[in-house]
Amino acid sequence: MSGRVGDLSPKQEEALAQFRERIEDILPQLPSHQDHFLLRWLRARSFNVQKAETMLRKHVDFRKHMKVDSLVTDWQPPEVIQRYLAGGMCGYDKEGSPIWYDVIGPLDPKGLLLSASKQDFLRCKIRDTETLQRECRLQSQKLGKNVESITLIYDCEGLGLKHLWKPAIEAYGEVLTMFEENYPEGLKRLFLIKAPKLFPVAYNLVKHFLCEDTRRKIIILGANWQEVLRKYIDPEQLPVAYGGTLTDPDGDPSCRTWINYGGDVPSSYYLQDSLKTQYEQNVTISRGSSHQLEYEILSPGCVLRWQFASDGADIGFGVFMKTKIGGRQKAGEMQEVVPSQRYNAHLVPEDGSLTCAEAGVYVLRFDNTYSVLHSKRVSFTVEVLLSDSQLQSGKNRDR
Repeated sequence: MSGRVGDLSPKQEEALAQFRERIEDILPQLPSHQDHFLLRWLRARSFNVQKAETMLRKHVDFRKHMKVDSLVTDWQPPEVIQRYLAGGMCGYDKEGSPIWYDVIGPLDPKGLLLSASKQDFLRCKIRDTETLQRECRLQSQKLGKNVESITLIYDCEGLGLKHLWKPAIEAYGEVLTMFEENYPEGLKRLFLIKAPKLFPVAYNLVKHFLCEDTRRKIIILGANWQEVLRKYIDPEQLPVAYGGTLTDPDGDPSCRTWINYGGDVPSSYYLQDSLKTQYEQNVTISRGSSHQLEYEILSPGCVLRWQFASDGADIGFGVFMKTKIGGRQKAGEMQEVVPSQRYNAHLVPEDGSLTCAEAGVYVLRFDNTYSVLHSKRVSFTVEVLLSDSQLQSGKNRDR
C-alpha cells in the first residue's frame, strides 16, 4: 500500500487514527488538518506513530520560532536577496504540481553571504517553500484532486568552484536540512540538467544532508534533457529556454518575470565593508570550549536581543534555559530554546531576538567545541527588552 488516502492498509488506517488523536492539541497550529497532510509525516517515519509525532511537534516549534505564518504575507527579504538570489516558480507539470527552477550558474554565493545574514537566506527559503505549499493547496482545490508535492528543475550550467565555497555549502546544507525536517514528501521529483564535470564533487558535499528517499527522487538528465522534460511537462507550461513554448508577458523565452537568474552582487551591497557595529563586550573562546552568558528573566514576555560577530572563522550559537538554579549546566542538561548552530559571523554579523515565554534563567552559549585548532574572538551586545506593561509595572514598583 502507498500510505496515501484511499490506499491504506488496516495497520496504516489504525496508525493514522492514533496519530490524529495524539496530536489533537496542535492541530489548530498546522497549515492543514486533512488526512493527506498528516499521512506525509507518517510516511516520512515509516508509519512509526511516535517518531512521526516527534517530527510534527518539532515542526510546530519551528513554525513558532521562525514566525512562518507571517513570512509569506508580512516579511520582505533584503533588496540584495530579492535581486540576486536565483530561482523562481514557473508553470505546472502534467499532474498539476508547481514547478520551481533553481538556476545555479549565475548565482554569486560569496557576494550574497557578504551582503545578508544567513538567517535571512533561511527565511527566504522558508517563504519560498511555504508559497509552493500554498500553491499546491490551490491546485488541489482547482483540479479536485490532492496536489502536495512540487517538481524541481536544477539548471547546473555554469556550476563552478565559486559555488563550492565552504560557507556557501554549509548554508545550503542548512536549507536542505530545514526542508527535510519540516516539509516531508514535499518533493515529487528533481530534474538535474546541464550538469558539468564538477557536479559529482558538488553533489558529494551536500548529499549527506538528504535522506535516502529524497536521493531516489533526483533524476540526472543527459543531452536529451529537453525531450525528457516534455514527457513530464506540457510545452505550454515549459519556458522556451527549457524546450517548451512558454514566454512571460514580455515575450522573454527565459521567463524572467517569474524566474530570477541572479548575477554577480555589486560590492556596494557588502555589509562587511560598510557595517560599523559597536559591540559592548568581547571574549576569546579557546579551542574545544564554549562561553555562556546568563540572563535572569523575571516575567514572561521579555525579549532577549543579541548581536555578535566573530574574527577569522564561524562560531556556534544557541539559547538555552536552565533547568535548575545555581551552578553551571552543560548544554545537554538545559532546555534548548533556540537550536544551536554554526554562524558565519566572521563574514556577516548576526543578530536575533527571542520573546521569553516564561520566567527563568536564559543562557546564551557561544560554542567553539567543534574547533580542535583555533580559538575564536567574539564581540557581542545583548539586551533584555521589556514590554510597555512591564516597564510601567517597574515604574509603579519604584514609586
